[in-house]
Amino acid sequence: MLLTVSGPPGSGKSTTAQLLASRFDLEHVSGGDIFRELADERGYTPLEFNKLAEEDEQIDIDLDKRLRETALEGEQLVLESRLAGWLAGEAADFRFWLDAPLEVRGGRIAEREGKDPQRAVEETAARESSEASRYEAYYGIDIRDLTIYDLSVNTARWEPDAVLDMFVTAIESYDDASDEGKTPVEFAYEFE
Repeated sequence: MLLTVSGPPGSGKSTTAQLLASRFDLEHVSGGDIFRELADERGYTPLEFNKLAEEDEQIDIDLDKRLRETALEGEQLVLESRLAGWLAGEAADFRFWLDAPLEVRGGRIAEREGKDPQRAVEETAARESSEASRYEAYYGIDIRDLTIYDLSVNTARWEPDAVLDMFVTAIESYDDASDEGKTPVEFAYEFE
């Protein structure tokens, strides 16, 4: 089973993906971890590396290529990243989107990273805008298009265990015989 968990920074992707992986005994691969590893390998903070990615498209492309390969090769996997649903495409059994209001997500990030909440909100908004522009330019993906996802949840409204319960219910109550089709993913980019 291949599950994808996508959403903006601070939406609860990592928490939910870890819970899903544990619940279904699946491997968990995080795009954020891979991105931070790439930044560290090159001597940058994630914010600096994100800024650098605005000028060097190869950073995003290398990351996304690795995530897409992981999705296409993975069989028992939860893939977590902003583009996981897009990159996995038809290979994903279920594609989930998480979100929450910017102030909530900024607050979560501030707490996690030990920074001023207002600064975290501003950085998060700038990061989202930058990434959305890059995804559109590189791949023709409108990250705000949620039609490819099977479920979308506002994580500000429910605790992580309740979000997990929603996804588990969706997965366990799925009936292939009544499935009228996934939304196709139009991803027009060939990774080399």
